[in-house]
Amino acid sequence: MNWQDVLNDPVLRDLPYKIELNEWGQIIMSPASNRHGMLQALLVEVLRQTQQEGMVITECSIQTAKGVKVPDVVWISADFLKQFGSMTPYPKAPELCIEVLSPFNSAAEMAEKRELYFARGAQEVWLCDEQGRLTFFDCTGRIPASRLFPGVSHIESEFLH
Repeated sequence: MNWQDVLNDPVLRDLPYKIELNEWGQIIMSPASNRHGMLQALLVEVLRQTQQEGMVITECSIQTAKGVKVPDVVWISADFLKQFGSMTPYPKAPELCIEVLSPFNSAAEMAEKRELYFARGAQEVWLCDEQGRLTFFDCTGRIPASRLFPGVSHIESEFLH
């Protein structure tokens, strides 16, 4: 199965799951909680308030060496947008890819996703835990703060407590 098959399949359109493809074209589904969606929305809000140029996208598909991966939130520059527009999936990773962690995610899975995004050109990957705490990475490993969004250190909302 390829990504266009997934997009065209009417049975898969309304599933309450995040869908990705592995390197063999098999569908991988992850259930998303309302808290997961809240964190996605808060990340979008924080990024939009901090960076005026570029665009924030949720559920962005990226073709990687191990199938199509779908970070929860990404930020793309105006240059990226000019080059790739709404191409689906993107052949290159956006500058920033963010994964909202759930209890189902393993450290090994997240390490692999980071590697896949960096191999496709991501500049930073963030992990957001269920309390809104952020961990930042570049291609060398963990970094103390984001260089793309230096003012962002965590997500706060009265709805997370």
